[in-house]
Formats: sequence, structure tokens, C-alpha cells
Amino acid sequence: MSVQSKPATPSQQLTPFGAALAGALGACFSNAIVYPLDVAKTRVQATSSIAKGKRKDELTMSSVLLDILKHEGILGWYRGFAATMLNTFSMQYAYFFFYSFLRTSYIKRLTARGPPGPKAPVLSTAAELSLGAAAGALSQIFTIPVSVIATRQQVGRSPRGQNASENSPTSNDDDSFLTIAREIIREEGVTGLWLGIKPGMVLTVNPAITYGVYERLKSILSLARATAGATEKLTPGMTFLLGAFSKTLATIVTYPYIMAKVRIQARTSEGDTDEENGLADVPQPPTKAKTTQTGAAGLLIRVLRTEGVVGWYQGMSAQIIKAVLSQALLFVSKEQFERWALTLMILLSKLRAGS
Repeated sequence: MSVQSKPATPSQQLTPFGAALAGALGACFSNAIVYPLDVAKTRVQATSSIAKGKRKDELTMSSVLLDILKHEGILGWYRGFAATMLNTFSMQYAYFFFYSFLRTSYIKRLTARGPPGPKAPVLSTAAELSLGAAAGALSQIFTIPVSVIATRQQVGRSPRGQNASENSPTSNDDDSFLTIAREIIREEGVTGLWLGIKPGMVLTVNPAITYGVYERLKSILSLARATAGATEKLTPGMTFLLGAFSKTLATIVTYPYIMAKVRIQARTSEGDTDEENGLADVPQPPTKAKTTQTGAAGLLIRVLRTEGVVGWYQGMSAQIIKAVLSQALLFVSKEQFERWALTLMILLSKLRAGS
């Protein structure tokens, strides 16, 4: 999906379906490598605002990983792995498909309107961000139920701490994908599977910023290298650094809503008010839409009031480490998966022609 005009690159030859498949496989590959970090950062985000008695060093990624290993074993590092991989594949497939489809259609419209020429028009940063946001919004609508289930599995039955987990009568219950889904529907209704959809829509600017900045910087560097007489193609190391920088910038800009979305989906935001009011140990009647009524904006206002602006960024280092590594690996591996997908498409085309 480069904005450069190049002779027959794999991403330009792939159909939207092929580009989506390559992107989804690359995302699963990169996320599988750093998955324990994903579990740790989710727990940090879900418990930071209610861990009133914990020291700051108890909420770091390394301390959480060690705590999981101590109490749950190495399998604890892979809680919700299948659901997360399904969510990653479906989200990335949907995103890359919609992004590729919308971007290709938009370029065709620009080409038809402009003067004829061999080069495809270079999209503006605003256009790249808009196309990325639109693709992200469409993919969120279809894939967020899997994200809700995966978050619940990663956090575990009780996100309020070890004591709550030990005293909970459901702590040893099955936490499989279908069991969690039925539990959410029973407690929240079918709409519970779409918890966090509003902050999720806001977060569509995250991949938009990531890919917009990446494509813009890639274009600038490729042009600079071509002007200097070097090869136009970027090295894997440069691609990795561009991906890391792009994702870091996007994460810093959108992190408060990332944190809010995790807490809403994990339902830990319900515990914030209880602890603040001294009602953490008082049995509360189940409420179907307590978090939904509060919403991301209300949650962020409460965190701002109790913890200050710093509270909005609690656990951001864990998010950046995980997100940057996985995104950079995705940018590096995606081109290889595009080549494999293109090879597979050509092979299938020849097989169909031969039959």
C-alpha cells in the first residue's frame, strides 16, 4: 500500500482480499511473538485505577509478568490466546481489506479526474488519515465482540486482585470463549458484546495516524534515497524504525481512550466508584448497563478527578512496548506475507487455468 509509483510491487498487484489476508497473517504473526506482553499490559490497564494499595513498581510489565508466572504458571501468559488471535485476524483482515479497497477506489477516482500519466497520484496526509479512520470504523463494528471476550479472558474472572479471585465462587469456572460469551449475554444482553464500541470508534484514528505517518515518512525517505543515488527500497531495519516511530506517536495521542476501552470491556470501571466510596466489600446488585451509562468520557473524568492527568497515562509504557514491537514486526513481516500471498494467488490462478 505504498504511495510510491513502483514497477509491479506485490502490494500493488494484490487484490483487496489478498492484501487483507497478508496483513492479517502478518498481524497474527507479530502479536503471537509478543503475546505475553499483551496479557501483561491489559492487566496493568485494567487494574491501575483501583490498585490503591499497590506500589507503582507492582504495576510494571515485568512485575505483572512475574506475578502471572508465580500464580498461574506459564500458561497464564497465554490466557485468551485463541480469542485474541481470532480478534487480531478478523480485525486486521477487515481493516486491511477496507483500507485497501477504499484507498484503491479513491486513487482511481483521482486518476480519472486528473491528467493522464504513468504515475498514481500521491495522497495527502489528510486523505491517508481519513481513509484509515473509515477502514478502522468499519472493521470495529464487525469485530469488537471478539475483542470484548478476549479482554475478559486476559484479565481473568476478577480484575480486582488476588483476594477477590480467591473468594469468588466463579474463579474456577470455565473461561472458554463460548462460556465468556454466554456470560456476557446473560449479564449484559447481546449489546454487552459491543462494550467499548464508542471509544473503539474514537480509536480508529490510531491505525489512521500510524499508517498515515508511516506512508508519509516512507515516501520522504524513499525520495531522499533516490535523490542521493541510493536504492529506493527501504531496508528492513529502516522499515522497523519507521513502524516503531509511527506506532509510538499514535499510541501517545490516543492512549487515554485505549485505557478507557480496556476498563470498560473488562468491567473494572465499576469497581472504581465502589472503592472510592468505601463500598468495595459491600455486595452490590447487578446492573446491566452501569459502565455503559458512565461511558469512556465519564470514566476519564473520574480518573482525572482522582488521579490527575497522570492517571490517563497509567500503563502507557506497557502499551507502547507491546504495540511498537508488534506493529514494527507487522510492517517488516507484512511485505513478506504479501509476496507469499501473491505467489499463492498466481499458483491458484494457474491451477484454475489448467483445470
